[in-house]
Order: sequence, then structure tokens, then C-alpha cells
Amino acid sequence: MLETQNYQCPYCGEEGEAVLDLSGGDQRYIEDCAVCCRPIVFDLRTDGTDWQLEVFREDE
Repeated sequence: MLETQNYQCPYCGEEGEAVLDLSGGDQRYIEDCAVCCRPIVFDLRTDGTDWQLEVFREDE
């Protein structure tokens, strides 16, 4: 089950789009910003059909 979610880079503010695989349950992973190349921490929480994505700087 794939979903897309827009997010804002916590470093440079550039908007991006994440493709989320909700079938894997709760996930925490790091991807580099496509603009400033700094590491963004993605924290995905799933609860049945509800889900929430938060993004953080690596040093938070």
C-alpha cells in the first residue's frame, strides 16, 4: 500500500515528496535532501488505515 506525502526539508525549506510504503508498519529512515544534500530523518507511524509522517534534522 503506497501513499505520497509532501514534506519540507528541515534544513533549507525546500518542498519534496516522499513515497511511503505503509505495509511495512512503523518506520524510521534517513534520506538526503535533493536540494541541499543534508540528511533528513523520516519518522512514519502507522495505525491501521491512519498514518503520520514527521521529518527532522539529523541532529534533533
